Amino acid sequence: MSDFPFRIVGFDLDGTLIDTLADLTAALNHALGVAGRPPQDVAAVRPMVGLGAAHMLEQGLAATGGVPADASPRLYDELIAYYRAHIAVHSRPFPGLLAALDRLDALGVRTAVMTNKAEDLARQLLGDLGLADRMATIIGGDTLGPGKRKPSPEPIRAMIEACGGGRTAFVGDSIFDVMAARGAGATSVAVSFGFLHQPVEELGADHVIDDYAELVPLLAGIR
Repeated sequence: MSDFPFRIVGFDLDGTLIDTLADLTAALNHALGVAGRPPQDVAAVRPMVGLGAAHMLEQGLAATGGVPADASPRLYDELIAYYRAHIAVHSRPFPGLLAALDRLDALGVRTAVMTNKAEDLARQLLGDLGLADRMATIIGGDTLGPGKRKPSPEPIRAMIEACGGGRTAFVGDSIFDVMAARGAGATSVAVSFGFLHQPVEELGADHVIDDYAELVPLLAGIR
């Protein structure tokens, strides 16, 4: 292995590794339609993404007339079934990602995904896009059980352990990513092009990149 300072680089999924917004919006709008609610555009859905499908659905219902407690489980099932069947219609890796993964692989760095998305959906999406086999491990929001998802550092600790341990950087687009990385002792890198809920400068990340072409040079310079 080279003298590259990091042994592991982990990634959040939605809004960091993959632009999934259009497919998530379509799935939410399907569930809203079943409930007789109006559709939401991608700009409205963007801030709803990041804490899992149940949170996105709750936010979508709240924005269109309120959350009917008796209907939420059925609508959640509708959302998931639709999303599973249309998971990679529009979703694509962000520009420059594949080249960055190639460079990390050439340096002997292990890459991984840690997301609040359900693990089976994360694996399906990454598999459909040809990325699953490039990851040493994939940890979802339900992998470790209730209460053990971002912003808890436990999933990142589990990711590091699954990758064999070593100095780790974690790339994400939310305050939850930064908090989880910090709690696990990992260097946090925020992407300015993600599904941001606030200005990227306010996330408190150790570093910020505007393009994946910046990732490897940035990490190489950290000592």
